[in-house]
Amino acid sequence: MSTHSQHSQPRDFRPKETDEAEAAVVGTGPNGLAAGVVLARSGLRVHLYEAAETPGGGLRSAALFDESVLHDVCSAVHPLTASPFFRGFGLLRRGLRLHTPEISYAHPLDGTDSALAWRDLDRTRAHLGQDGPAWYRLMEPLVRRSERVTELLLSDQRRPPPFPEAALVAERLLRHGTPLSPGFRGTRAAALFAGVAAHAGGTPPDPAATAVGLLLGHLAHANGWPIPEGGSRRIADLLIDDLLAHGARLHTRHPVDDLRQLRSARVVLLDVVPRGLLAMAGSLLPDDYRRRLERYRHGTAAAKADFLVSEPIPWSDPALGEAGTVHLGDGPAALRAAERATGRGERVRAPFVLVSEPGRIDPTRAHRGRYPVWAYCHVPNGDTRDPVELVRRRIEHHAPGFSDTVLDSTGTSAARLAEYDPNYPGGDISSGAVDPVQALLRPTARLNPYATPLSGVYLCSAATPPGPGVHGMCGYWAARAALRGEFGVRTPPPLD
Repeated sequence: MSTHSQHSQPRDFRPKETDEAEAAVVGTGPNGLAAGVVLARSGLRVHLYEAAETPGGGLRSAALFDESVLHDVCSAVHPLTASPFFRGFGLLRRGLRLHTPEISYAHPLDGTDSALAWRDLDRTRAHLGQDGPAWYRLMEPLVRRSERVTELLLSDQRRPPPFPEAALVAERLLRHGTPLSPGFRGTRAAALFAGVAAHAGGTPPDPAATAVGLLLGHLAHANGWPIPEGGSRRIADLLIDDLLAHGARLHTRHPVDDLRQLRSARVVLLDVVPRGLLAMAGSLLPDDYRRRLERYRHGTAAAKADFLVSEPIPWSDPALGEAGTVHLGDGPAALRAAERATGRGERVRAPFVLVSEPGRIDPTRAHRGRYPVWAYCHVPNGDTRDPVELVRRRIEHHAPGFSDTVLDSTGTSAARLAEYDPNYPGGDISSGAVDPVQALLRPTARLNPYATPLSGVYLCSAATPPGPGVHGMCGYWAARAALRGEFGVRTPPPLD
């Protein structure tokens, strides 16, 4: 998969000096960049190492078919720009424009009926009919305390949770995340919650999936689910600009295969999954820790499909065109059955599919009657199928005539996603299964989940708390742990 965009001249990331690093960061996904920002702002000489030609990891964008139309290679929609790290960093103050649709996400059902999560919670309540009051009671207290709820759900899971937010979340986990959960009476609300929880690769009543559903679901009615103007790479650009402004050095096309390559750095932060640490550290790790990392599990995978189309998707329900994200999972029962089967390694005929049309939301993304369509589907880990036909068929079912609008397409199987980014083993874009045990003990049971037994070496990837998503918090918490453990710095630097 190409990662080079022709929208702008290539940026020169070669180091301008040869000074030795006090802090080395391996991997420049959102968490690696966030960790680098915290360390560089603390006054350390930071060097970042990226094996690929371009930095950004899941924040890369590229011109896949037409040099005038930009596609997001991985992430496209960004509700987690509401994270404490990004709030402190001030993306908007730095010039990023976020386009936030009135309908955060939608879920087509039978015929022209769809479940719609409006950013306006009152409008969503009215739309959901008999389940409207229950949805409002579920979401409104979280929306009202959104900043603190988001801090709780994106914490390092190692400090006392805030009250009453912890009580609100705990009560909702009990109500929707256990086998005895009453659920919703109608199809619309049940589909909305099952779809948003399925972002974790599971569905309620699984408590880990429920927590993801509460986080993303309430943000749909708070900050919304925005799309950055100019593509996801704009977020990476702003982080890199701040790093360079604070003296950091960024080395692209520079893989690190052995930790001993970085022996001169006082602290090393690794934006890699456990198997990446195992490959780099090898026999340097104590046997017990190495065995525990080897037991780290990866879960349901994603397979990516990108389309260049001649017009917006002709949804049977026109309201779907107003949504920034569309979940294709049929009814809630069918979605849950498909996700369970996929998790067992079975290939299902109608998998869960996520679709976004950035050109409808961000007018700069469409050009000369050509629009990007971004989609991925859940498949078994390591699946080798090209997903284009699978995804096209699912969209066509809810948008007859879609196939006639397709000018070009490309697919990346789950197996090939790992070639694009080693942090996606078998296509697991969550960098590890999100289940009740592993969600709390990523990557393994330790008082400090970021520190390793190797002096000065820390993990900062999505395999650490709080887990997957473009929020930068794994890198933020890991950098704070490194500053405290290696330099005695307990107060992190300001990010603005």
